Amino acid sequence: MNPFQYDFGYGFWWNYGHLLAIVPFGLLALAAWRLGWPRFVAIGASIIALWGIVGLWIVQYPMRINRPLELPTERFLAEGVGRVLDGGAGSGRAALMVLRERPDMRVLAVDLYSGYFGIDDNTPERLMRNAEKAGVADHVEAQVGDLTDLALENASFEGAVSAYVIDHLGREGAERAVAEIERVLKPGGQFLLMVINPDGWIRTAYPFFVHHGYFGGRTNHDRWRGRIEASGLHVVEMGTVPGTLWLLAEKTQVLAPTI
Repeated sequence: MNPFQYDFGYGFWWNYGHLLAIVPFGLLALAAWRLGWPRFVAIGASIIALWGIVGLWIVQYPMRINRPLELPTERFLAEGVGRVLDGGAGSGRAALMVLRERPDMRVLAVDLYSGYFGIDDNTPERLMRNAEKAGVADHVEAQVGDLTDLALENASFEGAVSAYVIDHLGREGAERAVAEIERVLKPGGQFLLMVINPDGWIRTAYPFFVHHGYFGGRTNHDRWRGRIEASGLHVVEMGTVPGTLWLLAEKTQVLAPTI
């Protein structure tokens, strides 16, 4: 897919910040090699420029910062019907992910649309423009709302997804958000959570994320499984893709009373 097709709004530092290493240090390395400067200058500058090239490639391709996300598991809402809540929808990468794979579903995209979480000028209008470019605008509604206090009816969605939002809400905020998602899911409904995973991809592209995802000695996997299952959901599948930990959970079916 064309990485320039959509406008997801990630600023220069997230998108192309590696150019600040590639260009000056690449030029410095070239000058050092050609002019016979001390070898440590040429080697050091070359290493930094090479890191910038690798980091830029990781961000643009394996991590897909300018493209819709890819659905990490075919088990998510395999029947492909009903309503999906996109909690903390931002500019629409997760909403488009769902509708590319489940085109008959409808998505309610909820976000505060205020503050800064990596997206410049985050608005419902930007999400809807991206939905129009993908040809799915008639299946998406963007709504201002708080993921930790959803103004939505109980048991009103077949599925929910949240990508790279809940892991930025702090411990109490994350617990409230997961509890709210559990509340609005129908019995048997599914929740797909995607959070930043400090794997080799992230540690190479964004070294300042080196401690992201660890809490109280527990790994990213253990922490999120615990938080999801504490809400009453049951984790049925878990895995990773570059830069991401994902967990698929289901809400327990209500059993009919026995006579």
